[in-house]
Amino acid sequence: MSFDKNRVIIFDTTLRDGEQSPGCSMNHEEKLRMARLLDDMGVDVIEAGFPIASKGDFEAVHAIAGEAKNAVIAGLCRTVKKDIEATAEAIKPAKRQRIHTFISTSPLHMKYKLQMEPEAVIEKIHECVSFARNFTDDVEWSAEDGSRTEDDFLCRAVETAIKAGATTINIPDTVGYATPEDYAARFRMLIERVPNIDKAILSAHCHNDLGLAVANSLAAVQAGARQVECTINGIGERAGNAALEEIVMAIRTRPDRLPYTNNIQTTMITQVSRALSDVTGFTCQPNKAIVGANAFAHESGIHQDGMLKNAQTYEIMTPESVGLDKSELVLGKHSGRHAFRKKLEALGYKLGENALEDAFARFKDLADAQKKVSDDELIALVAQNVAHMERKGI
Repeated sequence: MSFDKNRVIIFDTTLRDGEQSPGCSMNHEEKLRMARLLDDMGVDVIEAGFPIASKGDFEAVHAIAGEAKNAVIAGLCRTVKKDIEATAEAIKPAKRQRIHTFISTSPLHMKYKLQMEPEAVIEKIHECVSFARNFTDDVEWSAEDGSRTEDDFLCRAVETAIKAGATTINIPDTVGYATPEDYAARFRMLIERVPNIDKAILSAHCHNDLGLAVANSLAAVQAGARQVECTINGIGERAGNAALEEIVMAIRTRPDRLPYTNNIQTTMITQVSRALSDVTGFTCQPNKAIVGANAFAHESGIHQDGMLKNAQTYEIMTPESVGLDKSELVLGKHSGRHAFRKKLEALGYKLGENALEDAFARFKDLADAQKKVSDDELIALVAQNVAHMERKGI
């Protein structure tokens, strides 16, 4: 298969895996709203849902497929013919369609979940991938629990799927078990051992149970994966999925270590993140990378002083690059005189040195008593300071 070796395909599963997160289900209009934003942002593949799961999910996938302007629209299905038929029908209106089918391959899952022998799983992979190719040339196959699958069996399963017509092979870390080195080794092993591996794109799909989803995804890319499956704000089952915004900005910020390209319009990241929070009611924690409320906020006096002199002293990316207007210097008990003076000037106050020192001392007393000092409180403090200085005859 011929494709740009440095191009990373961004596969967004916010509307499928993300929606499976408890409390994150979306209605028809909400899914359409998010799909439009993802398409506009430059997501390559939108996994719009699991069509066989419900009538509502089928209708949402069908509607998204009809509206998509640029993205490939994918539907997820088990290796079951009726699932595949439902997915094919749901994505039919899309200009670019993908059927994404999966089956478990780890010993644990095959024995207890599927209750199938390994040979039967191999047969099912061949049967259902071949069947899916009757509907579209773009078929993705996933080895569920791939990170806990035995090497020899994983190689057989992948080779079988490609022979049957799969054009994308996904190796999910379904339960967030992998570490970056062993997940990367899995991809290197497949590239070395599977004879027809050059006929498919390898994909990473990582969960965040150990907090390693983004690190594992990037390690997979460095090892040869050229598709990353992720979600906005990292939502998803249990501890969530790899966060799209973190993967994309890591690639953008560290081209020295991650010399790859993608189609994402990063200036839309904040808008899309906030739209998802609005739809689901799930807001990001303040210290969430890239999109958290504190991601571009500074309170420490030392940091604020550096920021005022040169923003690169404490910011490795600009707020504008992710769609924010500017960084925020938060005035609190750790703030210094430099930031305090700049904030007062921004509010229209320019104090002499004595007045500034007096106002700063009052500000510190106030900041010690509460977590944050608002603009209105600063204005009131300056008014009190002027009155105090007049009484003293200064």
